[in-house]
Amino acid sequence: MRDHTDEIHPLFAGAPTSTEFRKLRKRIVRQTREAIEQYGMIEPGARWLVCLSGGKDSYTLLAVLHELQWRGLLPVDLLACNLDQGQPGFPATVLPQFLEARGVTHRIEYRDTYSIVMEKTPAGRPFCALCSRLRRGNLYRIAREEGCSAVVLGHHRDDILETFMMNLFHGGRLATMPPKLVNEDGDLFVYRPLAHVAEADCEKFARAMDYPIIPCDLCGSQDGLQRQQVKRMLDEWERNSPGRRQKMFGALSHANPSHLLDPALFDFAALARPDPAG
Repeated sequence: MRDHTDEIHPLFAGAPTSTEFRKLRKRIVRQTREAIEQYGMIEPGARWLVCLSGGKDSYTLLAVLHELQWRGLLPVDLLACNLDQGQPGFPATVLPQFLEARGVTHRIEYRDTYSIVMEKTPAGRPFCALCSRLRRGNLYRIAREEGCSAVVLGHHRDDILETFMMNLFHGGRLATMPPKLVNEDGDLFVYRPLAHVAEADCEKFARAMDYPIIPCDLCGSQDGLQRQQVKRMLDEWERNSPGRRQKMFGALSHANPSHLLDPALFDFAALARPDPAG
C-alpha cells in the first residue's frame, strides 16, 4: 500500500511539481476516498465501468481512481468507457489516443443518439433529458456486456448542489443525485465518487494536467438552461458569502425529517406530548 508517499501514479507522470498542485491532487484523492468509504462503494474484486466523456470532471475521475487503485486503496478492476454519441464535429480520435498512450484499459462505443435527440426534442426545448436517458441506457448495456457491477460517473459536489436546487425550484421536491444508487432494473450500482469534490478543483486539476478537453457542444448550444441559471445563482452566492456551497452541501448530509413536511418520512400524527403525570 502506498498511502503515505509523495509518488504519483505512473499514468500521470509529467504532472506539475509545485506545492500547490500536490496539495490539490492530495485533496481530490482524499475527498474521493472519503466518499467511496462513506457510501460503501467498494466490493472487493468488482469491476467498474468508468465513464469518460472527455470533460474536465471525467478526466479527474479517471486519474484519481487509478491512483487509488495503484495505492492499494481501491481493490476493483477499472474499465474506462467513452460513448461517442455521433455529435457533429466530435473529435473521435482524441480519447482513444489518450487512453492508448497511457495504457488504460478501455472501450470506445459508437451510438448515434444525437440524431434521435434532434428528431425527438421539440423546438426550443432542452436536449439534456433525452440525451442523458439514451446515454444512460447504452452505458448500462455496456456495463452488463463487460461484466461490470457499477457504472461510475464524474458528477461532483457542484453538480449535486445544482440538481438539488433545480428539483427544489422546478421539480417541487427535495432530491438530488445520490453518491450511490441502484439502477431501475436492480442489477447495477451507479457511483459518483467525486461527490465531495468541488468543480473548481476538477477544473484546476484538468488544466494543470493539460488534458485534451472535449466540450459538449450539444448542451452548450442552448442558452438559458435551468442548470446554467442555477449555476449563476450559486456563483453569485459564493462570491457574496465564500463557503456557501460547502455549507449547503453539508446540509444535504444532515436532513432532519421531523423538521420537514413529509409524513412519509416522519409520523407527525403519532407525535404526542409527554404525559405530565409521569
